Amino acid sequence: MNVLQTADYIVFFIYFVIVTAYGMYIYRSKKTAATSSNEYFLAEGSLTWWAIGASLIASNISAEHFIGMSGSGFAIGLAIASYEWMSAATLIIVAMFILPIYLKNRIFTMPQFLAKRYSGTVSTIMAIIWLLIYVFVNLTSIIYLGALAISSIAPVSFQFCVIGLSLFSVIVTLGGMKVIGYTDMFQVIVLILGGLVTTYLALTLLSDQFGFGKDILKGLAVIADQAPDHLHMILDESNPHYNELPGMSVLVGGMLINNLAYWGCNQYIVQRALGADLKTARKGILFAAFLKLLVPIIAVLPGIAMFVMHQNGTFQQEMVDATGVLKPDHAYPTLMNLLPAGLKGVALAALTAAIVASLAGKANSISTIFSLDIYKKYFNSQASEKKLVRTGRWCVVVCMIIAAFVAPALKSLDQAYQFIQEYVGFFSPGVLAIFLLGMFWKKTTPTAGLAGALLTVPIAAVLKFLPMWTEGAFPDYPFLDRMTIVFFIIVFLMVGISLAKPVLDEEEKNHAIEVDNAMFKVSSEFIVGSFIICGILVALYTVFW
Repeated sequence: MNVLQTADYIVFFIYFVIVTAYGMYIYRSKKTAATSSNEYFLAEGSLTWWAIGASLIASNISAEHFIGMSGSGFAIGLAIASYEWMSAATLIIVAMFILPIYLKNRIFTMPQFLAKRYSGTVSTIMAIIWLLIYVFVNLTSIIYLGALAISSIAPVSFQFCVIGLSLFSVIVTLGGMKVIGYTDMFQVIVLILGGLVTTYLALTLLSDQFGFGKDILKGLAVIADQAPDHLHMILDESNPHYNELPGMSVLVGGMLINNLAYWGCNQYIVQRALGADLKTARKGILFAAFLKLLVPIIAVLPGIAMFVMHQNGTFQQEMVDATGVLKPDHAYPTLMNLLPAGLKGVALAALTAAIVASLAGKANSISTIFSLDIYKKYFNSQASEKKLVRTGRWCVVVCMIIAAFVAPALKSLDQAYQFIQEYVGFFSPGVLAIFLLGMFWKKTTPTAGLAGALLTVPIAAVLKFLPMWTEGAFPDYPFLDRMTIVFFIIVFLMVGISLAKPVLDEEEKNHAIEVDNAMFKVSSEFIVGSFIICGILVALYTVFW
C-alpha cells in the first residue's frame, strides 16, 4: 500500500534538508564576486575527481534505472545489465581518447566542437536536435517515471509528484554546476544505499518464500534455480527478447555505438569533466566506471527477484494495470511498498535523489547549449556574462515546465527504459560518426559533417518503418543492429563526400582540431584501475554468458 509512516517522513525530511542546506553552503562558500558563464555552466576548475565521478553517475542514474531497468530485469533478465557493465568499459575509452581532445581544444559544449571542427550550420542543427531530445525524451521520461514511482509508494497524486520533482530540480539547477556537482556526491550515496536496501528486501523475500528464511545468498540461489533463462548476458535468436538485446551486439555492435555516443558526445555527461584538468577528469571518470559496476545490483536484481516471485504466484495484482495487463515497470514500486517504516523513507529518498540529480544535470546542460550555442550566437552576440547566466536560469525554468506538461503523455509505455534507448538511438549513430571522424580523420570536410547531421534521423527512421511499409518484405532489424547499420552508412557517406574533395580550401583547413599523441598517455594508477574494471567485466560475462 502507498502509505508512509512517521519514520519515513522523518527520513525523507532529513534528506531534503541536508541536500538543500549543503547546496546553499556550496553556493555561498564557492561563490565569486561575479559569476561567469563558464563558472556557472562548468564549475570551471572547482570540481574534485570524486565530485566529477559522482556527478556523472547521478546525472546518468534516474527513475529509468530504478523503475525502467528493474522492469526490463523482470521481463528480460540480466542481459539488460549490459547497458551498465559495458558503460564501464566505454568510460575508460572516453577518458583515454576522447576527453583529452576536448580539453586540449578548450571545448565547453558539444555544438562548440562541431562549430570549431565543421561549421556553424552543423553546430546549430545538432544543437537544436540535442535540445529536442533532452527536453522531449530525457526530461519527460525521467519526470514521468519518477512521478509514477513516487505516487505508487507515497500518498500523493501523480500530478503533485510531477510538480514537486520539477520544482525541486529547478532549485538545485539554479545554483549552477558547482552546486550540482557537489550535491551529487551526497545524492549518489543516498541512491546506492537506498537501492541496496531494496535489493536486500527482494532477495530475502524470495528466499523466505521458498522456505530458506531471510538469506540473501539463498535468494540468489533461488533465482539461479527458478529463472536460469534470466541469467544470460548474451541472448540467442530463440529468446523472445532477442530484438531488444540482439546477441553479440551488446558487446561489439550497437551497444558500443550507443555507449560511446552517450558517454563521449553527450553534453550533460561530458560537461562534468570539461571544467577540470585532464588528470582530475580522468580520475573522476574512472571512479564513475567503478560505480557503474554496482548499478545492476540495485536496479536489475530486484526486477529478476520479482519475476521469480510473480511466477511463483505472488504479487499477481500488483504487477498488472487497471485493465489486467502485465506491467513489468511495476516491479520496483511494488517492492518499495513492502519495506518497513524508516527503510521505506530511505528508498524514497534514494529514488528522489536519483530523479532530482538527473533532472538537474540535464536541465543545466540544456541551458548551457541554449545560452552559449543558440542565444549568444543568434540573439545577443554581445551578451554579458551576467546576461548569459540569467538566460541559462530562465531556460532551466522553461524547459522544466515544458517537460512537466508533456510527461503524462508517456503513460501508455510498457518498458520505458527500452523506449528511451530506442528513440535516442535514432540520433546516436550519426552523432558518433560525426565526432569520431571529426577528431581522428583530418580530411573530413564540413560538407560531410552537414550530411551526417541531416541524414542520421531519416536513415534510422526508414530502417525502422520500412518493414511496416513493405509488410515484412524488408527485414525488421533489432534497434541495436539498426544503430550499427546507420553508423556505418553515415561513416561511408561522410568518407565518400570528403574524398570527393581531396584538396581542402583555406576556410576548411581552419576547422582542424588539434590532436597531440602525448594527450593519450595515461598514469600508472589509471592503467591499474582500468585493468581491474576490465577483469571484473570479463569474469561477469564469462559466468553469465
